[in-house]
Amino acid sequence: MLKSPLFWKMVTLVGCLCVLLIPLTLLSGLIGERANYRNDVTDTLRQSSAGRQKLIGPLIAIPVTETVVSLEKANDNEAPKEVRRKQSYLRFWLPESLMVNGKQQVETRKIGIYDGQIWHNDIEINAEFDPKRLDIKPDENVSLGEPFLVLALSDSRGIGQLRTTRLNGETLSVEPGTGLASDLQGVHMPLSPVNLQQSLKLSMAFSLSGTGDFSVVPLGRNSEMTLNGDWPHPGFMGDFLPEKRTVSASGFQAHWQSSWFANNLDSKMRAAGALSTSKSWELPAFSVNIATPADQYQLTDRAVKYAILLIVLTYLAFFVFESLTARQMHPMQYLLVGLSLVMFYLVLLALSEHTGFTIAWGIASLLGALLNGVYLQGVLKSWRAGMSFSIALLVLDAVMWGLLNSEDNALLLGTGVLFIALSAVMVLTRRLDWYALSGSVKKIPQPADDEELRIWK
Repeated sequence: MLKSPLFWKMVTLVGCLCVLLIPLTLLSGLIGERANYRNDVTDTLRQSSAGRQKLIGPLIAIPVTETVVSLEKANDNEAPKEVRRKQSYLRFWLPESLMVNGKQQVETRKIGIYDGQIWHNDIEINAEFDPKRLDIKPDENVSLGEPFLVLALSDSRGIGQLRTTRLNGETLSVEPGTGLASDLQGVHMPLSPVNLQQSLKLSMAFSLSGTGDFSVVPLGRNSEMTLNGDWPHPGFMGDFLPEKRTVSASGFQAHWQSSWFANNLDSKMRAAGALSTSKSWELPAFSVNIATPADQYQLTDRAVKYAILLIVLTYLAFFVFESLTARQMHPMQYLLVGLSLVMFYLVLLALSEHTGFTIAWGIASLLGALLNGVYLQGVLKSWRAGMSFSIALLVLDAVMWGLLNSEDNALLLGTGVLFIALSAVMVLTRRLDWYALSGSVKKIPQPADDEELRIWK
Protein backbone atom coordinates (compact mmCIF):
# COMPACT_ATOMS: atom_id res chain seq x y z
CA MET A 1 0.00 0.00 0.00
CA LEU A 2 2.86 2.38 0.80
CA LYS A 3 4.07 2.05 -2.78
CA SER A 4 0.67 2.87 -4.22
CA PRO A 5 0.45 6.24 -6.06
CA LEU A 6 -3.22 6.43 -5.10
CA PHE A 7 -2.38 6.18 -1.41
CA TRP A 8 0.19 8.96 -1.56
CA LYS A 9 -2.20 11.10 -3.60
CA MET A 10 -4.80 10.84 -0.85
CA VAL A 11 -2.18 11.56 1.84
CA THR A 12 -1.10 14.66 -0.09
CA LEU A 13 -4.67 15.94 -0.37
CA VAL A 14 -5.24 15.46 3.35
CA GLY A 15 -2.01 17.37 3.94
CA CYS A 16 -3.27 20.23 1.77
CA LEU A 17 -6.48 20.35 3.80
CA CYS A 18 -4.48 20.52 7.04
CA VAL A 19 -2.37 23.37 5.65
CA LEU A 20 -5.52 25.29 4.68
CA LEU A 21 -6.80 25.02 8.25
CA ILE A 22 -4.12 27.54 9.27
CA PRO A 23 -5.42 30.50 7.20
CA LEU A 24 -9.01 29.51 8.04
CA THR A 25 -8.19 29.72 11.76
CA LEU A 26 -6.53 33.11 11.27
CA LEU A 27 -9.57 34.27 9.32
CA SER A 28 -11.92 33.23 12.15
CA GLY A 29 -9.81 35.30 14.55
CA LEU A 30 -10.00 38.29 12.22
CA ILE A 31 -13.79 38.01 12.06
CA GLY A 32 -13.98 38.03 15.86
CA GLU A 33 -11.70 41.06 16.01
CA ARG A 34 -13.80 43.04 13.53
CA ALA A 35 -16.96 42.05 15.42
CA ASN A 36 -15.43 43.39 18.63
CA TYR A 37 -14.81 46.72 16.89
CA ARG A 38 -18.50 46.78 16.01
CA ASN A 39 -19.43 46.02 19.63
CA ASP A 40 -17.29 48.94 20.77
CA VAL A 41 -19.66 51.21 18.85
CA THR A 42 -22.57 50.00 20.99
CA ASP A 43 -20.56 50.64 24.15
CA THR A 44 -19.65 54.13 22.91
CA LEU A 45 -23.29 54.98 22.24
CA ARG A 46 -24.27 53.72 25.69
CA GLN A 47 -21.58 55.80 27.37
CA SER A 48 -22.43 58.96 25.48
CA SER A 49 -26.25 58.71 25.60
CA ALA A 50 -28.00 56.21 27.88
CA GLY A 51 -27.87 52.47 28.43
CA ARG A 52 -30.52 49.87 29.11
CA GLN A 53 -33.62 51.25 30.75
CA LYS A 54 -35.73 49.52 33.38
CA LEU A 55 -38.72 51.52 34.59
CA ILE A 56 -39.90 50.95 38.16
CA GLY A 57 -42.98 52.89 39.12
CA PRO A 58 -44.90 54.90 39.62
CA LEU A 59 -45.48 54.10 43.28
CA ILE A 60 -46.12 56.17 46.40
CA ALA A 61 -43.53 56.07 49.18
CA ILE A 62 -44.85 56.96 52.64
CA PRO A 63 -42.33 57.66 55.43
CA VAL A 64 -43.47 55.91 58.61
CA THR A 65 -42.21 56.53 62.13
CA GLU A 66 -43.37 53.84 64.53
CA THR A 67 -42.97 53.79 68.30
CA VAL A 68 -42.19 50.31 69.56
CA VAL A 69 -42.77 49.57 73.25
CA SER A 70 -40.87 46.70 74.88
CA LEU A 71 -40.12 45.49 78.42
CA GLU A 72 -36.44 45.29 79.20
CA LYS A 73 -34.39 44.86 82.35
CA ALA A 74 -30.81 45.77 82.97
CA ASN A 75 -30.04 42.63 84.98
CA ASP A 76 -31.79 39.69 86.58
CA ASN A 77 -32.20 41.47 89.97
CA GLU A 78 -34.20 44.39 88.61
CA ALA A 79 -37.81 44.49 87.49
CA PRO A 80 -38.50 44.95 83.75
CA LYS A 81 -38.96 48.53 82.62
CA GLU A 82 -40.95 49.84 79.72
CA VAL A 83 -38.70 51.10 76.92
CA ARG A 84 -39.92 53.10 73.92
CA ARG A 85 -37.95 53.17 70.70
CA LYS A 86 -38.74 54.86 67.42
CA GLN A 87 -38.02 53.23 64.09
CA SER A 88 -38.43 54.80 60.69
CA TYR A 89 -39.03 53.11 57.37
CA LEU A 90 -40.80 53.57 54.06
CA ARG A 91 -44.08 51.89 53.22
CA PHE A 92 -44.72 51.54 49.46
CA TRP A 93 -48.24 52.00 48.14
CA LEU A 94 -48.57 50.16 44.83
CA PRO A 95 -51.15 51.09 42.19
CA GLU A 96 -54.34 49.13 41.81
CA SER A 97 -54.06 49.40 38.02
CA LEU A 98 -51.15 50.40 35.83
CA MET A 99 -51.45 51.19 32.13
CA VAL A 100 -48.36 52.00 30.07
CA ASN A 101 -48.57 53.05 26.42
CA GLY A 102 -45.46 53.74 24.42
CA LYS A 103 -44.38 54.66 20.91
CA GLN A 104 -40.80 53.77 20.06
CA GLN A 105 -38.61 55.15 17.31
CA VAL A 106 -35.15 53.73 16.60
CA GLU A 107 -32.34 55.95 15.38
CA THR A 108 -29.23 54.51 13.73
CA ARG A 109 -25.95 56.23 14.53
CA LYS A 110 -22.77 55.58 12.51
CA ILE A 111 -19.25 55.69 13.91
CA GLY A 112 -16.81 55.08 11.08
CA ILE A 113 -18.00 52.09 9.05
CA TYR A 114 -19.94 50.68 12.00
CA ASP A 115 -23.38 51.63 13.28
CA GLY A 116 -25.52 51.21 16.38
CA GLN A 117 -29.06 51.96 17.47
CA ILE A 118 -30.55 54.38 19.99
CA TRP A 119 -34.27 54.19 20.73
CA HIS A 120 -36.57 57.06 21.76
CA ASN A 121 -39.84 56.32 23.55
CA ASP A 122 -42.86 58.54 24.06
CA ILE A 123 -44.47 57.05 27.17
CA GLU A 124 -47.87 57.65 28.74
CA ILE A 125 -48.63 56.19 32.18
CA ASN A 126 -52.02 56.01 33.87
CA ALA A 127 -52.23 54.58 37.37
CA GLU A 128 -54.92 54.36 40.05
CA PHE A 129 -54.23 53.93 43.76
CA ASP A 130 -56.87 52.31 45.97
CA PRO A 131 -56.73 53.41 49.66
CA LYS A 132 -58.00 49.96 50.68
CA ARG A 133 -54.57 48.62 49.72
CA LEU A 134 -52.86 50.95 52.19
CA ASP A 135 -52.77 48.91 55.38
CA ILE A 136 -51.19 51.53 57.63
CA LYS A 137 -52.96 54.40 59.41
CA PRO A 138 -51.69 57.06 61.82
CA ASP A 139 -52.36 56.59 65.55
CA GLU A 140 -50.64 57.34 68.85
CA ASN A 141 -47.75 55.02 67.98
CA VAL A 142 -47.59 55.57 64.23
CA SER A 143 -46.96 58.86 62.48
CA LEU A 144 -46.83 59.33 58.73
CA GLY A 145 -44.48 61.70 56.96
CA GLU A 146 -44.91 63.54 53.71
CA PRO A 147 -45.60 61.01 50.93
CA PHE A 148 -44.05 61.30 47.49
CA LEU A 149 -44.38 59.61 44.13
CA VAL A 150 -41.36 57.66 42.88
CA LEU A 151 -40.34 56.80 39.32
CA ALA A 152 -37.04 54.91 39.21
CA LEU A 153 -34.92 54.29 36.11
CA SER A 154 -31.73 52.51 35.24
CA ASP A 155 -30.14 55.55 33.60
CA SER A 156 -31.60 58.98 34.25
CA ARG A 157 -29.61 60.50 31.39
CA GLY A 158 -32.27 59.10 29.07
CA ILE A 159 -35.07 61.20 30.63
CA GLY A 160 -36.27 63.79 28.14
CA GLN A 161 -39.18 66.17 28.37
CA LEU A 162 -41.71 65.62 31.18
CA ARG A 163 -44.84 66.85 29.47
CA THR A 164 -47.61 65.94 31.91
CA THR A 165 -47.67 64.88 35.56
CA ARG A 166 -51.10 65.14 37.15
CA LEU A 167 -52.63 63.61 40.25
CA ASN A 168 -56.44 63.86 40.42
CA GLY A 169 -56.21 66.65 37.86
CA GLU A 170 -53.63 68.71 39.76
CA THR A 171 -50.17 69.30 38.30
CA LEU A 172 -47.29 67.94 40.37
CA SER A 173 -43.82 69.40 40.63
CA VAL A 174 -41.09 66.98 39.57
CA GLU A 175 -37.80 66.82 41.45
CA PRO A 176 -34.60 65.00 40.44
CA GLY A 177 -33.66 61.78 42.21
CA THR A 178 -35.93 59.12 43.62
CA GLY A 179 -35.91 60.51 47.17
CA LEU A 180 -35.01 57.03 48.46
CA ALA A 181 -32.02 56.12 50.56
CA SER A 182 -30.39 54.27 47.67
CA ASP A 183 -28.41 54.90 44.52
CA LEU A 184 -31.42 54.42 42.27
CA GLN A 185 -31.80 57.05 39.58
CA GLY A 186 -35.04 58.68 38.56
CA VAL A 187 -37.44 61.40 39.71
CA HIS A 188 -39.85 61.95 42.56
CA MET A 189 -42.89 64.19 43.13
CA PRO A 190 -43.91 65.49 46.61
CA LEU A 191 -47.60 64.93 47.40
CA SER A 192 -48.15 67.22 50.37
CA PRO A 193 -50.90 67.77 51.28
CA VAL A 194 -52.76 64.68 50.08
CA ASN A 195 -55.60 62.68 51.56
CA LEU A 196 -54.47 59.07 51.73
CA GLN A 197 -58.04 57.94 52.35
CA GLN A 198 -59.24 58.78 48.85
CA SER A 199 -58.55 57.17 45.47
CA LEU A 200 -55.73 58.74 43.53
CA LYS A 201 -55.48 58.85 39.75
CA LEU A 202 -52.13 59.62 38.19
CA SER A 203 -51.35 60.50 34.58
CA MET A 204 -47.84 61.03 33.26
CA ALA A 205 -46.34 61.66 29.83
CA PHE A 206 -42.61 61.90 29.14
CA SER A 207 -39.91 60.90 26.68
CA LEU A 208 -37.19 58.37 27.41
CA SER A 209 -34.14 57.31 25.42
CA GLY A 210 -31.73 54.41 25.75
CA THR A 211 -29.88 51.58 24.04
CA GLY A 212 -30.54 47.86 24.15
CA ASP A 213 -33.40 46.79 26.41
CA PHE A 214 -36.48 48.66 27.52
CA SER A 215 -38.30 47.12 30.52
CA VAL A 216 -41.26 48.04 32.72
CA VAL A 217 -41.90 46.42 36.09
CA PRO A 218 -45.64 45.60 36.38
CA LEU A 219 -46.21 47.03 39.87
CA GLY A 220 -49.99 47.30 39.57
CA ARG A 221 -52.40 44.73 40.89
CA ASN A 222 -53.38 44.62 37.23
CA SER A 223 -50.73 45.87 34.81
CA GLU A 224 -50.79 46.29 31.05
CA MET A 225 -48.31 47.70 28.55
CA THR A 226 -48.75 48.42 24.84
CA LEU A 227 -45.73 49.37 22.76
CA ASN A 228 -45.59 50.34 19.08
CA GLY A 229 -42.21 50.56 17.38
CA ASP A 230 -40.68 51.07 13.96
CA TRP A 231 -37.90 48.49 14.42
CA PRO A 232 -38.55 45.33 12.37
CA HIS A 233 -36.41 43.05 14.57
CA PRO A 234 -37.67 43.31 18.17
CA GLY A 235 -36.48 40.81 20.74
CA PHE A 236 -39.20 39.91 23.25
CA MET A 237 -37.57 38.54 26.36
CA GLY A 238 -37.65 38.99 30.11
CA ASP A 239 -40.06 37.40 32.55
CA PHE A 240 -43.25 37.86 30.49
CA LEU A 241 -43.83 37.35 26.80
CA PRO A 242 -46.39 39.66 25.19
CA GLU A 243 -49.90 38.23 24.96
CA LYS A 244 -50.29 39.72 21.51
CA ARG A 245 -47.65 40.83 19.07
CA THR A 246 -47.42 41.78 15.42
CA VAL A 247 -44.07 42.10 13.64
CA SER A 248 -43.65 43.33 10.09
CA ALA A 249 -41.07 45.03 7.92
CA SER A 250 -42.40 48.41 9.06
CA GLY A 251 -42.19 47.70 12.81
CA PHE A 252 -43.97 45.91 15.62
CA GLN A 253 -46.85 46.17 18.06
CA ALA A 254 -46.94 44.23 21.33
CA HIS A 255 -49.24 44.03 24.35
CA TRP A 256 -48.31 42.66 27.80
CA GLN A 257 -50.53 41.92 30.80
CA SER A 258 -49.80 40.63 34.31
CA SER A 259 -51.14 40.75 37.86
CA TRP A 260 -50.04 40.14 41.45
CA PHE A 261 -51.29 36.59 41.10
CA ALA A 262 -48.55 35.98 38.53
CA ASN A 263 -45.68 38.14 39.76
CA ASN A 264 -46.30 38.43 43.54
CA LEU A 265 -44.89 41.94 43.49
CA ASP A 266 -47.04 43.18 46.37
CA SER A 267 -45.28 40.78 48.75
CA LYS A 268 -41.83 41.53 47.30
CA MET A 269 -42.29 45.28 47.75
CA ARG A 270 -43.08 44.83 51.44
CA ALA A 271 -39.64 43.39 52.12
CA ALA A 272 -37.07 45.67 53.66
CA GLY A 273 -34.82 47.18 51.04
CA ALA A 274 -37.12 46.17 48.20
CA LEU A 275 -35.92 49.13 46.14
CA SER A 276 -32.27 48.88 47.00
CA THR A 277 -29.92 49.24 44.06
CA SER A 278 -29.00 45.56 43.96
CA LYS A 279 -32.49 44.04 44.38
CA SER A 280 -34.50 46.43 42.24
CA TRP A 281 -33.07 45.16 38.94
CA GLU A 282 -34.07 41.61 39.85
CA LEU A 283 -37.78 42.47 39.79
CA PRO A 284 -39.77 40.78 36.95
CA ALA A 285 -40.59 43.04 34.03
CA PHE A 286 -42.11 43.41 30.57
CA SER A 287 -39.14 43.69 28.22
CA VAL A 288 -38.31 44.33 24.58
CA ASN A 289 -34.89 44.51 23.02
CA ILE A 290 -33.76 46.32 19.90
CA ALA A 291 -32.23 43.15 18.52
CA THR A 292 -29.83 43.21 15.60
CA PRO A 293 -30.43 40.44 13.04
CA ALA A 294 -27.54 38.20 12.04
CA ASP A 295 -25.01 40.76 10.78
CA GLN A 296 -22.18 40.31 8.31
CA TYR A 297 -19.78 39.08 10.98
CA GLN A 298 -22.11 36.36 12.26
CA LEU A 299 -22.97 35.29 8.72
CA THR A 300 -19.32 35.29 7.62
CA ASP A 301 -18.33 33.28 10.67
CA ARG A 302 -21.02 30.73 9.87
CA ALA A 303 -19.85 30.64 6.25
CA VAL A 304 -16.26 29.92 7.32
CA LYS A 305 -17.52 26.90 9.25
CA TYR A 306 -18.69 25.48 5.91
CA ALA A 307 -15.35 26.27 4.22
CA ILE A 308 -13.94 22.77 4.74
CA LEU A 309 -17.05 21.30 3.11
CA LEU A 310 -16.58 23.58 0.10
CA ILE A 311 -12.87 22.73 -0.22
CA VAL A 312 -13.46 18.99 0.22
CA LEU A 313 -16.14 18.97 -2.49
CA THR A 314 -13.85 20.91 -4.83
CA TYR A 315 -10.93 18.57 -4.20
CA LEU A 316 -13.22 15.59 -4.67
CA ALA A 317 -14.29 16.93 -8.07
CA PHE A 318 -10.65 17.35 -9.08
CA PHE A 319 -9.78 13.85 -7.85
CA VAL A 320 -12.61 12.26 -9.83
CA PHE A 321 -11.59 14.31 -12.87
CA GLU A 322 -8.02 13.00 -12.57
CA SER A 323 -9.24 9.45 -12.12
CA LEU A 324 -11.45 9.53 -15.22
CA THR A 325 -8.95 11.28 -17.50
CA ALA A 326 -5.26 11.09 -18.17
CA ARG A 327 -4.65 14.61 -16.86
CA GLN A 328 -2.88 14.98 -13.55
CA MET A 329 -2.79 17.92 -11.12
CA HIS A 330 0.22 18.70 -8.97
CA PRO A 331 -0.33 19.02 -5.17
CA MET A 332 0.77 22.66 -5.43
CA GLN A 333 -2.08 23.27 -7.87
CA TYR A 334 -4.50 21.72 -5.38
CA LEU A 335 -3.08 24.00 -2.69
CA LEU A 336 -3.40 27.15 -4.83
CA VAL A 337 -7.04 26.36 -5.64
CA GLY A 338 -7.68 25.80 -1.91
CA LEU A 339 -6.07 29.15 -1.07
CA SER A 340 -8.32 30.84 -3.63
CA LEU A 341 -11.32 29.37 -1.84
CA VAL A 342 -10.00 30.73 1.48
CA MET A 343 -9.46 34.12 -0.19
CA PHE A 344 -13.17 34.05 -1.09
CA TYR A 345 -14.06 34.40 2.61
CA LEU A 346 -11.56 37.22 3.17
CA VAL A 347 -13.00 39.13 0.22
CA LEU A 348 -16.48 38.42 1.59
CA LEU A 349 -15.55 39.87 5.00
CA ALA A 350 -13.90 42.98 3.57
CA LEU A 351 -16.73 43.79 1.16
CA SER A 352 -19.57 43.03 3.58
CA GLU A 353 -18.52 45.89 5.87
CA HIS A 354 -19.30 48.33 3.06
CA THR A 355 -21.89 46.73 0.78
CA GLY A 356 -23.79 44.34 3.02
CA PHE A 357 -23.52 40.57 3.16
CA THR A 358 -25.71 39.66 0.19
CA ILE A 359 -23.97 41.89 -2.36
CA ALA A 360 -20.57 40.93 -0.95
CA TRP A 361 -21.38 37.23 -1.34
CA GLY A 362 -22.33 37.70 -4.99
CA ILE A 363 -19.20 39.71 -5.83
CA ALA A 364 -16.88 37.31 -3.98
CA SER A 365 -18.50 34.32 -5.71
CA LEU A 366 -18.03 35.84 -9.17
CA LEU A 367 -14.42 36.83 -8.45
CA GLY A 368 -13.61 33.38 -7.10
CA ALA A 369 -15.22 31.61 -10.07
CA LEU A 370 -13.41 33.88 -12.56
CA LEU A 371 -10.04 33.39 -10.88
CA ASN A 372 -10.37 29.60 -10.76
CA GLY A 373 -11.76 29.43 -14.29
CA VAL A 374 -8.77 31.26 -15.78
CA TYR A 375 -6.31 29.27 -13.66
CA LEU A 376 -7.83 25.86 -14.40
CA GLN A 377 -7.96 26.62 -18.11
CA GLY A 378 -4.19 26.89 -18.07
CA VAL A 379 -3.74 23.85 -15.84
CA LEU A 380 -6.15 21.56 -17.68
CA LYS A 381 -5.45 23.01 -21.14
CA SER A 382 -9.16 23.25 -21.82
CA TRP A 383 -11.56 26.18 -21.70
CA ARG A 384 -14.46 23.75 -21.44
CA ALA A 385 -13.03 22.11 -18.31
CA GLY A 386 -12.18 25.49 -16.78
CA MET A 387 -15.65 26.86 -17.41
CA SER A 388 -17.26 23.68 -16.10
CA PHE A 389 -15.40 23.94 -12.80
CA SER A 390 -16.23 27.66 -12.57
CA ILE A 391 -19.93 26.97 -13.03
CA ALA A 392 -19.75 24.12 -10.48
CA LEU A 393 -18.07 26.49 -8.02
CA LEU A 394 -20.85 29.05 -8.48
CA VAL A 395 -23.42 26.33 -7.86
CA LEU A 396 -21.62 25.35 -4.65
CA ASP A 397 -21.58 29.00 -3.54
CA ALA A 398 -25.32 29.20 -4.21
CA VAL A 399 -25.88 26.05 -2.13
CA MET A 400 -23.80 27.52 0.71
CA TRP A 401 -25.89 30.68 0.52
CA GLY A 402 -28.99 28.55 0.94
CA LEU A 403 -27.47 26.85 3.97
CA LEU A 404 -26.66 30.20 5.61
CA ASN A 405 -30.15 31.60 5.05
CA SER A 406 -32.05 28.52 6.16
CA GLU A 407 -31.14 27.88 9.79
CA ASP A 408 -34.07 25.54 10.36
CA ASN A 409 -33.23 23.39 7.31
CA ALA A 410 -29.43 23.71 7.34
CA LEU A 411 -28.87 20.10 8.42
CA LEU A 412 -31.29 18.80 5.79
CA LEU A 413 -29.73 20.85 2.99
CA GLY A 414 -26.19 19.98 4.06
CA THR A 415 -27.03 16.29 4.17
CA GLY A 416 -28.61 16.55 0.72
CA VAL A 417 -25.48 18.18 -0.72
CA LEU A 418 -23.22 15.47 0.69
CA PHE A 419 -25.57 12.74 -0.51
CA ILE A 420 -25.65 14.15 -4.04
CA ALA A 421 -21.85 14.55 -4.08
CA LEU A 422 -21.29 10.96 -2.90
CA SER A 423 -23.84 9.64 -5.40
CA ALA A 424 -22.13 11.50 -8.24
CA VAL A 425 -18.73 10.09 -7.29
CA MET A 426 -20.08 6.55 -7.03
CA VAL A 427 -21.88 6.76 -10.38
CA LEU A 428 -18.92 8.29 -12.22
CA THR A 429 -16.40 5.82 -10.80
CA ARG A 430 -18.55 2.68 -10.82
CA ARG A 431 -16.55 1.19 -13.74
CA LEU A 432 -13.18 2.53 -12.63
CA ASP A 433 -10.47 -0.08 -11.94
CA TRP A 434 -8.95 1.23 -8.73
CA TYR A 435 -6.29 -1.48 -8.70
CA ALA A 436 -5.12 -0.39 -12.09
CA LEU A 437 -5.18 3.25 -10.94
CA SER A 438 -3.08 2.50 -7.86
CA GLY A 439 -0.62 0.37 -9.82
CA SER A 440 0.02 -1.78 -6.76
CA VAL A 441 -1.73 -5.00 -7.83
CA LYS A 442 -1.00 -6.88 -11.00
CA LYS A 443 -3.81 -8.48 -12.90
CA ILE A 444 -3.83 -12.29 -13.03
CA PRO A 445 -4.34 -13.47 -16.62
CA GLN A 446 -7.69 -15.19 -17.07
CA PRO A 447 -8.01 -18.41 -19.17
CA ALA A 448 -9.72 -18.22 -22.49
CA ASP A 449 -13.39 -19.10 -22.64
CA ASP A 450 -12.78 -22.28 -24.62
CA GLU A 451 -10.31 -23.56 -22.07
CA GLU A 452 -12.31 -22.91 -18.90
CA LEU A 453 -14.07 -26.33 -19.02
CA ARG A 454 -11.00 -28.37 -19.80
CA ILE A 455 -9.93 -30.58 -16.90
CA TRP A 456 -7.08 -32.19 -18.71
CA LYS A 457 -4.46 -31.19 -21.24
